[in-house]
Amino acid sequence: MNIIFGTDGWRGLVDSEVNEQSLKLIAQAFADYLKKIFRNEGIKVAIGYDGRQNSKLLGEIFAAVLSGNNILVSLSNKIIPTPVLSFFVKTNSFDAGVMITASHNPANYNGIKFKGDYGGPFFTEQTAEVEKLLGRNKIKSNENKINRQDFLQTYINHIKKLIDFNAIKSSKLKVLIDSMSGAGQTIIEDILSKEGIEARTIYGKAETDFSGRSAEPIEKNLLPLKKELQRDSSYSIGLATDGDADRLGVMLENGEWLSAQEAILLLVDYVVNQKKISGHIVKTSSVTDKIKQFETEKRSVIDVQVGFKYICEKMISENIAVGCEESGGYGFANHIPERDGILSALFMIEMLAKSGSKNLSGYVNSRRIQFGKIFYDRIDYYYDKDNRMQKLPQLALSLPTTLCDFKVKKVLTFYSSRNEINGLKFMLEGNPLVANDPLSGKPRWLLLRASETEPMFRIYSEGESEKEVTDLLGEGVSLITT
Repeated sequence: MNIIFGTDGWRGLVDSEVNEQSLKLIAQAFADYLKKIFRNEGIKVAIGYDGRQNSKLLGEIFAAVLSGNNILVSLSNKIIPTPVLSFFVKTNSFDAGVMITASHNPANYNGIKFKGDYGGPFFTEQTAEVEKLLGRNKIKSNENKINRQDFLQTYINHIKKLIDFNAIKSSKLKVLIDSMSGAGQTIIEDILSKEGIEARTIYGKAETDFSGRSAEPIEKNLLPLKKELQRDSSYSIGLATDGDADRLGVMLENGEWLSAQEAILLLVDYVVNQKKISGHIVKTSSVTDKIKQFETEKRSVIDVQVGFKYICEKMISENIAVGCEESGGYGFANHIPERDGILSALFMIEMLAKSGSKNLSGYVNSRRIQFGKIFYDRIDYYYDKDNRMQKLPQLALSLPTTLCDFKVKKVLTFYSSRNEINGLKFMLEGNPLVANDPLSGKPRWLLLRASETEPMFRIYSEGESEKEVTDLLGEGVSLITT
């Protein structure tokens, strides 16, 4: 079969694509890559798995192949979130990690995420090297060097040091969590309950089919959380984690969805301005540019290509306080260069507790007075012509000077794993919130991205009104189709 790795490992349909044969093939290539890089005895790899169909079995198969290649393997003894694996790898000085998961993809998918010794996703060039080694060598397998152990407790011990539980307990907040039948299980509730904080989880048991839902924590998938919040008015906030618990979705206590863009703005503001965590802010290019107002002489806001591995690269190479992406993924200083839905949820609860508000809507309303409303939208535009990957490089040769009668002030260019232009972000003139910075505050921009794996362009826009956003998205479609 033809196995092609994406931006974060490999995903495919259970049985027909992700099966014993394909896992052994990938595991052998991964072992060959590690032996090529490290060239020494005692290579160590940690392996975790989520609650999807066959995840535990596939983790054991992967472990056996690494063991057969004389690599020491620590295999999780239970279902865990992806950030738990990543933290274990980094903290225990492992050479690499492997997570069996398809993240937020539908239940009929499974896959693999590769982790570096830094506790974050493999970089593009690393994944490409593993891909080149597929099928090169005979598969070896045994269980001689496999050690099963608990990865979770050391992770919990660490994140508890980052949270002010006394403040949360004093606030008397009541928290509702929807783990979406994923790997988050009852971890957040268990942590809070042990600190004397009232919390309850729905869908807290990991199920292979996510109890019939798509395990992506976005509004359309969180109807059970919404209904429970509306049924019981005693809750202060609603939180949801995805299939492998590295992403976070947020709801107000009345069941109203808090957009990912607004959640990002509030949480980043809290981390850098109230928790006073030093360092720069890194965000994917599709995240609201209202974050630009948090820039200071010592703190920059850095835009990167869509994909958390690009945030990870910055978190490793520079002093970063927080990294964030449009899909609800956050990474934090003093932790791991990786998305973590568990810690993100705890920071969100701590933020609310320290605000003095008794519920999230009260806090959100007060912050909206300061930050204003976010006008933002995205469309996925179907495009099945053969020239999809050539459209943006061609457009980059003849860039427009205006869009919807707004001057183009700057254009950010992003490149694919094959070093081809696959993203263009047009920064348009707007009304600044920060003096002498025409690109900050009240932002106005258009982002075009070509999918490398689907017949699709993703078009994003932010503006100063819903009409502006709609008009700019329409302009984006015109740029692609003409």
